[in-house]
Amino acid sequence: MKRSLVALAFGTFALGIAEFGMMGILSEVADGIGVDIAKAGHLIAAYSLGVAIGSTLLIPLRKMPLRRVMLLLAATIFIGNLGAALSPNFTTLLCARFLSGLPHGAYFGAGAIVCSRLADKGHGAQAVAVMVGGMTVANVFGVPLATWVSDTFNWRIAFGGVSLFGLISFLSIKAWVPCIKPLPDTGLKGQFRFLRARAPWLIYAGVFFGQASVYCWFSYINPVMTDVTGFSTSQMTWIMMLAGTGMVAGNALAGKLSDRYQAALVTGLIAASLVVIMPLLYLCSTMKLPSLLLMFLATGGLFGIGGPLQYLIVKYAKGGEMLGGAGIQIAFNVSNAMSAAIGGGAIHHGLGLASPALVGVPFAAIGATALFLLYRLSHTSHIKMAHSNIPVFMRKYCKF
Repeated sequence: MKRSLVALAFGTFALGIAEFGMMGILSEVADGIGVDIAKAGHLIAAYSLGVAIGSTLLIPLRKMPLRRVMLLLAATIFIGNLGAALSPNFTTLLCARFLSGLPHGAYFGAGAIVCSRLADKGHGAQAVAVMVGGMTVANVFGVPLATWVSDTFNWRIAFGGVSLFGLISFLSIKAWVPCIKPLPDTGLKGQFRFLRARAPWLIYAGVFFGQASVYCWFSYINPVMTDVTGFSTSQMTWIMMLAGTGMVAGNALAGKLSDRYQAALVTGLIAASLVVIMPLLYLCSTMKLPSLLLMFLATGGLFGIGGPLQYLIVKYAKGGEMLGGAGIQIAFNVSNAMSAAIGGGAIHHGLGLASPALVGVPFAAIGATALFLLYRLSHTSHIKMAHSNIPVFMRKYCKF
């Protein structure tokens, strides 16, 4: 494994804890700064807002060498989370959370291009999977560790740890990532020209609906596993680690398969499998072993869809590659917020704690449809290209 890819993974590890860790320490943070849970929830929204707005920063940064872009983003991870650790009150913490969210989408967007440049031939999807793998590992070890540190010591130490990994990422990128020339400048309008094509929208639809299918249920995994399946609250730590392990496995396997086969086909099949997995999660919600197995498969599908599409968007966003890659993270975060609200609505209307798993089924079907359409589109384009390379006098004898 190349050290340059590991350097990028340090950054996504920090981003993973910053994004998902807040959910596990929200009560401690609320108590520490003297606000109620409802108001503390704005700290999660501030991060998501930073992700959405920060992705547009890639437009003015498009002329900058890619290594310098990654260094700037890693430095922002460090500063934003250090500010959160030192915040004296709610207002400054809210601003720090917004700042720490700014580099999130941009880091993935620019990082996907760097990975593609650094990867060995034919291993581009696996290279991106290594970078994305930092976030999956964060869900296995980083988020539970941040929760434990917050419970045992102080929530500020958890943010300090995230800041430390931002600094490690900065130093590692500086030491291990070679200088990479900036992308050709296509101008301001050229950054958005790729959105005229169908393929990027199909990719975004695959991310949005594929992620929503799982997050409708995963957003409420704690009450489902404790109140429905029958696990104790103390067992949720290792259950979440198992869920994170599924993310690691799904991301790695999908990356490898996407280099061997077409990424659109691989992710389409994963989304289609969720059409089956999600109803089974609902039907088996009272059974411990099947619930754990299905949870592992569902979280594997979650990152099995996201990782390859983060790589694939670079191919279909010519002229606006960094913005296209950042768009994946915008779709991901908006999807998370929407699916949590819809899943909560199902519970609120008396359908039961396990009902969000059923709500996710139509989203999985829509995501699979979009990705299979993408596969058909890319497959048709490939055949036409192959046909155009055959001499005219031979084409009538060739069947495609």
